[in-house]
Amino acid sequence: MKTIVCIERASLGPGVSLRAPRFAHVWRDHDRTPPADIVARLAGAEIAVVNKVPIGEDVLARSPDLRMIAVAATGTDNVDLVACRRRGIVVSNVRGYATTTVPEHTFALILALRRGVVGYAQSVQRGDWQKAAQFCYFDFPISDLRGSRLGIVGGGAIGASVASIGRAFGMDVVFSTQRGGPERSHYIPFEAVIETADVLTLHCPLTPATRGMIDRHVLRRMKPGAILINTARGGLIVDEDLVEALRGNWIAGAAIDVTTPEPPPADHPFMSLADHPGFILTPHVAWASVQARQAVADQVIDNIDAFIAGAPRNDVAKA
Repeated sequence: MKTIVCIERASLGPGVSLRAPRFAHVWRDHDRTPPADIVARLAGAEIAVVNKVPIGEDVLARSPDLRMIAVAATGTDNVDLVACRRRGIVVSNVRGYATTTVPEHTFALILALRRGVVGYAQSVQRGDWQKAAQFCYFDFPISDLRGSRLGIVGGGAIGASVASIGRAFGMDVVFSTQRGGPERSHYIPFEAVIETADVLTLHCPLTPATRGMIDRHVLRRMKPGAILINTARGGLIVDEDLVEALRGNWIAGAAIDVTTPEPPPADHPFMSLADHPGFILTPHVAWASVQARQAVADQVIDNIDAFIAGAPRNDVAKA
């Protein structure tokens, strides 16, 4: 009888079902787990289902029965993969579930900024329309997507889907190499993309090489009318530098779905931009359509079943 502990059940949200694995097991659910309770809740567990809770060397050392970590996400930067590899623990993530939901959210943010939706909605709430001298007013710039350049950092499945939508809008779509990375066929150097993109959108993983890749030096080189979108990982951007860029009008706008940490504290730099007409902050929900969350749940169980069958899938800790 295998023991499975899900320590972040609430991260899958409502309207999503987790079907039972195909083998004899005991399943223990916890909606949320604070760091201080992780080890106690994993006691006796051979399989842990996690999302964002950190699983480091200290947790692994005190969880001797653990043989598999099923991550209910694609990103695994919360798990110490080196320590798992050393201990022979399989770490399986989920893949391909977000190729519709994240690109659609990305374009919701792009359209909101390029069409001045935030600024106009705020102005209507203030009563500015009633004060207008004619049927409309032009306080915030509106720009079409057709003919503008969409620069994409990250050429995986999500980036490819974003590119497809961009082309449907008639945008000039280019893929960027990573900052300081090698040249790649069909990719444009990072420096050229940041200087020419009207929309720069991030869809790459958070690694030591990509952490802080969007800093003041990059923001200074972007076009004054450009907008920045991040639905990937919060650590890709130096937060204070982006705030300075928006306050200083270095770029026209930014829309962010991810922060470090999450949720952001009240004194997080982005919270100072709450009333900025060129800034949008959404609470890490780009991935969260009902369809996508159900796909995550289904793939988590598929990964667990495959592990027990002796054929682990999506093992990111494998040497």
